[in-house]
Amino acid sequence: MVSTAQAAEALWHPSPNFGPRRDGAVPSMVVIHYTAMTSAQGALDRLCDPQYEVSAHYLIGRDGQIWQMVDEAQRAWHAGAGSWQGQGDVNSRSIGIELDNAGDHPFSEPLMQSLEALLPGVLARWSITPDAVIGHSDMAPDRKLDPGARFDWPRLAGQGLARVSPAPRRAAGDFAALATAAGYPVDELDATLRALRDRHAPWRRGPVSDLDLGLLRDLS
Repeated sequence: MVSTAQAAEALWHPSPNFGPRRDGAVPSMVVIHYTAMTSAQGALDRLCDPQYEVSAHYLIGRDGQIWQMVDEAQRAWHAGAGSWQGQGDVNSRSIGIELDNAGDHPFSEPLMQSLEALLPGVLARWSITPDAVIGHSDMAPDRKLDPGARFDWPRLAGQGLARVSPAPRRAAGDFAALATAAGYPVDELDATLRALRDRHAPWRRGPVSDLDLGLLRDLS
């Protein structure tokens, strides 16, 4: 099979862990993960092992190597339970990209360069807008942390490959309603607040503030 990431020089390394997208869904978002493992090879083995029933469309190593494991037209098993913009079955609606990072250190420069090379083609092929490039924690804030506060969202946003809020203005409003309007699930509000801050304001601590509400209003 020919890789759909030729421009980014992905190696085809097929995983058996995939299926058809359900109900005629096509990719409308990209979900970015970190592997939470110590090596890319370990992650590749796990994502291609039928015993674990997990996969992703792409894996990017710390040295910048890209592997493609599932054809983009197919449903990879990367997202699990969650929602974005009120839509569930995120696996059927997304392209999953795993990044070789244990979650406790910065993302390497070669990795980031390869992600920047991969994303434009993915977005163009499926007409995905930058605001639909999200983190795993965005769609499942009650159970996921990745890609975490160390991931450089502003860097992607500066190239039109993701969206971050500008400096937030103060605004009054209800946190749950504003978070829902911005796309977040709100079953666990503390988790939603953490996911919001990890992506857009990782320096902020404490209870919900007017700045958080202003940030959500800017994202809605």
